[in-house]
Amino acid sequence: MSWNVFKPAPHIPRLPDDEVKRLYPRFRWRIMESTFMGYAAFYLVRNNLSVVAPELMETLNYSKSDIGSLLAVTAIAYGIGKFVMGAVSDRSNPRYFMAFGLLLTALCNFAFGWINTFSVHFILWALNGFFQAMGWPPCGRSQGHWFSERERGLMFSIWNTSHNLGGGVAGYVAAWATSYYGGWQYAFYVPGFLALIGSVYLLLRLRDTPQSVGLPPIEEYNDDYPQGREDCEERERELTMNELLFKYVLTNKFVWLLAFANFFTYIARYSMLDWGPMYLREMKGASLQSGGLAVLAIEFGGIPSTILMGWFSDLAGGRRGMLSVLCLIPVVGAFTIMLFTPATLISLDMILLAIIGLFVYPVINFIVIIALDIIGKKAIGTAAGFIGLFGYLGKTVQAKGFGWILDYSTPLWGPETAWNLVIISIVGCTVLAAALLAFTWNLKPRS
Repeated sequence: MSWNVFKPAPHIPRLPDDEVKRLYPRFRWRIMESTFMGYAAFYLVRNNLSVVAPELMETLNYSKSDIGSLLAVTAIAYGIGKFVMGAVSDRSNPRYFMAFGLLLTALCNFAFGWINTFSVHFILWALNGFFQAMGWPPCGRSQGHWFSERERGLMFSIWNTSHNLGGGVAGYVAAWATSYYGGWQYAFYVPGFLALIGSVYLLLRLRDTPQSVGLPPIEEYNDDYPQGREDCEERERELTMNELLFKYVLTNKFVWLLAFANFFTYIARYSMLDWGPMYLREMKGASLQSGGLAVLAIEFGGIPSTILMGWFSDLAGGRRGMLSVLCLIPVVGAFTIMLFTPATLISLDMILLAIIGLFVYPVINFIVIIALDIIGKKAIGTAAGFIGLFGYLGKTVQAKGFGWILDYSTPLWGPETAWNLVIISIVGCTVLAAALLAFTWNLKPRS
C-alpha cells in the first residue's frame, strides 16, 4: 500500500449553501459514530490480556513478572507509537490511517493466540501496542475539524466514552470467550475477529475534513470566529512536521506540564485495569467472570461522568483544569478505602472500582482537551501523542513495577501486605497528578 493513501484527502469545490445546511449535520453524526465505534473496537484487542493473565500463568507457566513485562512492553510501545503516529496522523487521512491500524492490531491478536512462546508473545504484544497507536490520533483530528471550541467539552467527551465502552466490553468478551470455548486463546481470537469487522466499517463510514466532502470549515459553519476570519483561515493551513514539533508542541510549557500529569494519572487509571482482576481473584476469591466484571465496572463507571463533566467544562468557560483537580479527590478516597475492605464484601470493591472509573476518566479526557484548547486542531495528534507517550510510560512503570512488588514482597510479608503496597503507591501517584493539574486551574481555551 502506497503511503500516498494516508495523505489528507484533497479539498473539493464547496457545495451550494442549501446542500451544506442539509449535509453538515449528517456528516457530523457520521464522524462521531464512526470514530466512536472504531476506537471502541481498538480496545477489544487491547484490554483482553489482563483478564486471562491467570490462565496464561497456569497454562504457560508465566510468572506475575512475566505478565507485568507483557503489559509493560505494550504500554511503552503504545506510548512511542502514539507520539510517532500522532505526528504522522496530523498529516494523514483518518479514514485509511485508522482502518489500517485496526487491521494490523487484529492480526497481532490472532498470532498471539496461536503462539505459546513468551519471547514471541513479547514481540507480538509490543507490535500490538505500536499499531494500537493508530487509533486515537485520527479521532482527535476528526473531532477537532468537525466540532468547534464552544462545543468541544461536551462533544469530545461523548466521543471519549468510546474507550469506556470498548474497554469494558473487552474484559467481558475475553472472559466469556475463554469460558465458552475452553481456552485462553479465544480471548484473542474473538476480539480479533470483531476488530476485522471494525476495520471494514471504518473504510465505509469515516471521512477526512469537512472540505474533503465539499463543506466549509467548522468555524464558518458554526459562525464561530474567536479571533476573526483571518484566524480561521490560518487554522486550516496544514502544518509542516517542523512546525508541529518545534512551534506547537515541544516548546510549549503547558504541553510538558500536561504530559507529566498524564504520567501519574495513567498509573491511577491502568492500575486496576491491569491488576484489578488478579487482585479480586487472589484477595477476594472472585471468579474469572467477576474479574472481567471488574474491568466493566471501571470502564462503564466513567461514561456518564465524562459526558457530564465535559458539559460542565463548557459551561465553566473551558476551565477543565479546575474540574480535573476536583475529580481526583474521590479517586484518592476510593483507593484509600480499598485498603480496609474485607474479603467478604467484594460488592464494595466493585463499587469503589466504579467510583474510580467515574472520576478518573474525566481527567484523562480533560488533559487532552486542554492541549487541544491550547494548540489548535492542526497539531492535536502530535500534542496528544507526546502527552500520551508520558501516560504510557506511567502505564509501563505500574505494569512492571507492581508486578515486581507482588513477586518480591509476597514471599517476605504475604499477599495482603504486597497488594497494600501497590494501592498505597497508586494513592501517592494520584496526589501528584492533582498537584500538577492544579497549575492549570484557571487555564481556558486560547481564544
